[in-house]
Amino acid sequence: MLLLNVYGSKLDFAVVNILDLILLFIQVVTLLFWFSLRSGYPRAARIAVPLVVLVGLVTLLAVLRFDNTSGTLVPTSWRWSWTKKQDQFLKPPERLLAVERINLSSTSPADFPGFLGPDRSAAVDGIELDPDWTLHPPRRLWIREMGAGWSGFAAVNGFAVTIEQRDGDEWTTCYEIESGRLVWSHAVAARHETVLGGIGPRSTPTIHDGYVYALGATGVLRCLEGATGKLVWSRDLLADFQLDQAASEALVAWGRSNSPLIVGDMVIVPGGGPSGQSVSLLAMDRLSGESVWKAGNAQVSYSSPVLRQLAGRDQIVSVNEDCVTGHDPATGEVLWTQAFPGSSSAAANTAQPVVLPDDRILLTKAYGVGAQLLRVRQADGGKYGVETLWERPQVLKTKFTNVAVAGPFAFGLSDGILECIDWSSGQSKWKSGRYGHGQLLRVGKQLLVLSEKGVLSLIAADSSARKELATFPVLEGQTWNNLCLYGDRLLVRNAQQAACYELTLAQP
Repeated sequence: MLLLNVYGSKLDFAVVNILDLILLFIQVVTLLFWFSLRSGYPRAARIAVPLVVLVGLVTLLAVLRFDNTSGTLVPTSWRWSWTKKQDQFLKPPERLLAVERINLSSTSPADFPGFLGPDRSAAVDGIELDPDWTLHPPRRLWIREMGAGWSGFAAVNGFAVTIEQRDGDEWTTCYEIESGRLVWSHAVAARHETVLGGIGPRSTPTIHDGYVYALGATGVLRCLEGATGKLVWSRDLLADFQLDQAASEALVAWGRSNSPLIVGDMVIVPGGGPSGQSVSLLAMDRLSGESVWKAGNAQVSYSSPVLRQLAGRDQIVSVNEDCVTGHDPATGEVLWTQAFPGSSSAAANTAQPVVLPDDRILLTKAYGVGAQLLRVRQADGGKYGVETLWERPQVLKTKFTNVAVAGPFAFGLSDGILECIDWSSGQSKWKSGRYGHGQLLRVGKQLLVLSEKGVLSLIAADSSARKELATFPVLEGQTWNNLCLYGDRLLVRNAQQAACYELTLAQP
């Protein structure tokens, strides 16, 4: 781990760990060669010891399986090759429709209807949390086993929806927030898994006007009746592009993670497709699933499209495999394109674009890219252009996480370390506290940070220094899933567990 200690602040920690492993391998091989060829031990020992070591390593690799790694490529779960994976031990939830019709049509200010909150900004305003967790700690209302996957919860009117993997089926499930009781479920036969990315779905459902829109890891998009879980329509995106799963995952290695976006009467998701025939975005009628428009020719990334106003008009902003594009919501027309290097099978683009005042967009990424600030302008003749205001490879190196903004400052987990920057200049204000590749959510003037190990921290959104107000363990196991805050109810989950905690609100 010497390289990590010396160069970890400059390099991606995953790269450092790979280099450490390579150096360790070289050292072991060198030692074995020295022992066999140059040491003074008896000839029999010089032959037998290296042979025993090599046979032992080969045997261990043959019988040991690593099912997942941390964000820094450290194995986090393993099993013997003859045993099942954890999600395969779980009983499937009942294939049931709601016994009584529930109401996902009614809305309230407490709702958290999709990925990263009401407007995909990783922020909840209008409430403040009580910082004294010694006197008022988070109170667990329930905890239950959960199928595999990195999907988060979407919550409306007292119910929460997520996607989970149980053996060969991918389930969209709806739970009562107060009790954790399963209300309805819907399954499709689909399974995605990789050693580096884990098992199961990774996008968060969207709840809109009483319907649930869920995109699975293998590209199956479905619309479900929120009242009962009944299937309204389904589209297999891979079939639309005449791709099988293996061919698709050669292009998008870690599965579809894009959360559906509702714009008017359309549901919009990144498209994909074969190299040279890729479609950036697909728009479908949200009630029938029929195609409305297709736009762009970039391969998909792991980010989700957002609707924002830029240069005086509404635009859909999409982070793609190797570029960022702005689209006319009505037609999908590409209004502008900005290069943003990446590969959906290697150095992937994952973080959400953050649209800021004065038509500016903050982009963040790990893999040596860091952060950059763009400005979108409309020039004479109606054409749009993009100006790069600054680029800084050492700030906000987000890998699987997103950025939350509080006034003139942006907060994010930069290669697992919490960092605050002045987004107008790109200058880092501070970088402190190792939380791993977890997730964060700004709540008023505070940050909720859920670490990769399932520990929840409350941190002041302060630009002067990291001020950790409280911590509390909420889950066991590796946690990459985004938070969901429904009023004072915090919903958390990972690939093993889901739980709901009551948080005490600050008194006005």
